[in-house]
This record gives sequence, structure tokens and C-alpha cells, in this order.
Amino acid sequence: MNLKQIKELVDILDNSSLTEIDINDKDFKLTLKKDIKQEIIYSQGSSNVIAEQQPQQAPQQAPQQNVEPEAPTGLTINAPMVGTFYKSPSPDEGPYVQVGSHVDADTTVCILEAMKLFNEIQAEVSGEITEILVEDGQMVEYGQPLFKVK
Repeated sequence: MNLKQIKELVDILDNSSLTEIDINDKDFKLTLKKDIKQEIIYSQGSSNVIAEQQPQQAPQQAPQQNVEPEAPTGLTINAPMVGTFYKSPSPDEGPYVQVGSHVDADTTVCILEAMKLFNEIQAEVSGEITEILVEDGQMVEYGQPLFKVK
């Protein structure tokens, strides 16, 4: 595998909802991983190199965090990716959270579906849900506010 092919795989990973690509060959192993911060880890054999990916979006979308200060009265939980918003794990179950629900940093608040993968989204803040800003089944953009929290 050459450097051009690796760069193409990095681009694919960066522009998708995938979080990991793992390739194993006879004498070659490549693992590409990313988290919400867009950190990609390259691993070949026993050496590891970490490279930060720079955001390629407009300045108003540059923050790579799920939660941004909105107004002095509260925070928002924002979409970490493009996808379809679902408020519950399945149509016949209740929603993860409702207005008035208390959340902690590790509380699952919704699911975002991207490319047939269902990603559970955590609040990453503590507080009370004061407003749900999107409808069930609605497409959301990267960085779009999903919930207001105080």
C-alpha cells in the first residue's frame, strides 16, 4: 500500500461517519481511527503516528465539540455528524430524554443514523433538557443544535 492510497483512505474516513478502518495483509497492517475531535491514529506494525486533521469547514462551524455555549441561560447539545435524528432506540420504546429530563455527561440523548449505522449520542454535559430542537426522523447537519440544556 502506498502513501497515495493511505491518503485516500484518510479522506474516506474523514468524510464519512465511520470511526475506524482496519486493513490486514500478510506483512502489512493499517488501522485508521477517529473520534469526535477528528483525531486520526495511523498504525503500521509496531510504530504509531498521530496526526490532527484540520477542520475544512467555514469558521462558524470550526468548533469540533458537541456542546457549545449558546446564550447566558444555557447550552446546546449539537449533532457531531450528519444523519437522521431518532429520539428513541426503536419506534415502540420511549424516548431517551424528554423536556425536564436530567442528563449527565454519559447520558445517551438520541441516536443519529448515518449510512445504516446507528450512533448513540451522549450529552457530554450535566443539566436539565429545556427544549428538543428537532423532530423524530429529521435529517440533521453537523453542528446543528439538537437540545437546549440548563
